Amino acid sequence: MTSDLSTSATTLPAGAAAPLTTTLTSSDAVRPGPGDPDIGAPYGYPGELAATLIDEDAVRSKVAQLAAAVAADHRHEQPPLLVCVLKGAVMFVTDFARSLPIPAELEFMAVSSYGSATSSSGVVRILKDLDRDITGRRVVIVEDIIDSGLTLSWLHKNLASRGPAAIDIVALLRKPAAVKVDVDVRYVGFDIPTDFVVGYGLDFNERYRDLPFVGLLGEHMYR
Repeated sequence: MTSDLSTSATTLPAGAAAPLTTTLTSSDAVRPGPGDPDIGAPYGYPGELAATLIDEDAVRSKVAQLAAAVAADHRHEQPPLLVCVLKGAVMFVTDFARSLPIPAELEFMAVSSYGSATSSSGVVRILKDLDRDITGRRVVIVEDIIDSGLTLSWLHKNLASRGPAAIDIVALLRKPAAVKVDVDVRYVGFDIPTDFVVGYGLDFNERYRDLPFVGLLGEHMYR
């Protein structure tokens, strides 16, 4: 990113030397000027993306920072159990697990929240459950983005009922202005505006997940 990024002190893991969460606004998005290359064209999405919000290097750096923070807080004999919420968090959890300086184990869940295509009602059903017992384990829920927080709140309560030793949440992105329910999220990479973001696992109609950066989708693509 070429713009200045501010950091929020709201998320400060134990032992961290600096705030973990970077706060971005719409003005931080880098928009191509006249004559600049189309940012979506190299990935097969010509004319579809309006701007880059978080470039590939910034994503990579933040994932490493989050992984270091989670590892520094690990106090359990068994490795942390990373629970990836499908599908959006797949890119994040893969890079996150590889960035951890300690062993980790992975599990996957898929949930469906009733509501519109862009908003959650908080009424959730499990499409794919965990394949193992989590009793006595430190569970780390790995989320790509927190919008309303309704589905995440339900998931946290559901997993807490299964007897884990601890549950933490790590999210790459959070939209503070969209949050409807308070969820204790210990590790957040970026607080972002309510713009329509895609890339790095985030999709619109199953497209754009494969982008290595987080971008803003052009309004003409969804309005």
